[in-house]
Amino acid sequence: MSKIHAAITAVNGYVPEYILTNQELESMVDTNDEWITTRTGIKERRILKGEGKATSDMAVPAVEGLLKKRGISAEEIELIIFCTSTPDMPFPATANILADKIGAVNAWGFDLQAACSGFIYGLTTGAQFIESGKHKKVLVVGGDKMSSIINYEDRATCIIFGDGCGAVLLEPNTEGFGVLDAILKSDGSGKDFLNIKAGGSLMPATHQTVDEKLHYAFQEGRTVFKFAVTNMANVAAEIMDRNHLTSDDVSWLVPHQANKRIIDATAERMGLGSEKVMINIQRYGNTTSGTIPLCLWEWEKQLKKGDVLILAAFGGGFTWGSVYLKWAY
Repeated sequence: MSKIHAAITAVNGYVPEYILTNQELESMVDTNDEWITTRTGIKERRILKGEGKATSDMAVPAVEGLLKKRGISAEEIELIIFCTSTPDMPFPATANILADKIGAVNAWGFDLQAACSGFIYGLTTGAQFIESGKHKKVLVVGGDKMSSIINYEDRATCIIFGDGCGAVLLEPNTEGFGVLDAILKSDGSGKDFLNIKAGGSLMPATHQTVDEKLHYAFQEGRTVFKFAVTNMANVAAEIMDRNHLTSDDVSWLVPHQANKRIIDATAERMGLGSEKVMINIQRYGNTTSGTIPLCLWEWEKQLKKGDVLILAAFGGGFTWGSVYLKWAY
């Protein structure tokens, strides 16, 4: 019997209409376009506007578009893994809210929180259910409304993050395509350098925590950058070594879009030219769990069956990892 792999059979994405430019940020905080561009590579980011709009409201059009592309109904989805750091509510899971909104009445689901590494954690988790034969159709969603947890008076974070959502469908494949290997890592000692201090069981919400702006994302940029630039590059090179892949074998690097310099360092470590690297950070910024599926969505037409992709990410926690997959269509 041929080995079953979990192959991506459809991908789709959604970004909000509103564009927050570097020029607009100049009027909000002490920064400028040149400073932002040279340090991050970001020119603009999308923001979800409107009363009562949440992360699931970006996931609905992303997933409905995916189902239409694949020619299947929501009732056929068996499992939804929603990778996010900005759930609609602390509970219930946004995966379950999404299932209700799209009519996925036969799916169970859960949220997965691994910060910016969320999507590759979720992809690897979803692949297990396909490989085991337990499920035939698994939906992995990566999306964040980062604007909901960003302090637009903090120039260390407000220039970086944007809102967006992407989704992929995993199905069984016996031709050797799909997720072939993954290396996932974490180091909880990084909690002090990238976090949201309040709102959890350690520091429940009070008038004081709100006044002190402790419910916003905090980042100690220098430490995070140093750790990310080393470890994201290392884990991408490690998965190539482990699978005896050369730079010629790799069709595309699909990196988490956190910082252009981190992406460049990862590509250099892998021996890849810029023509093999998916980059859209200049237009969307860092959408956390959304970056990698948004890249796959935007590059879908350029992907060919059998293309070798290396996905690599780094996030708060610290979390990081890489995935080796062969494109299935």
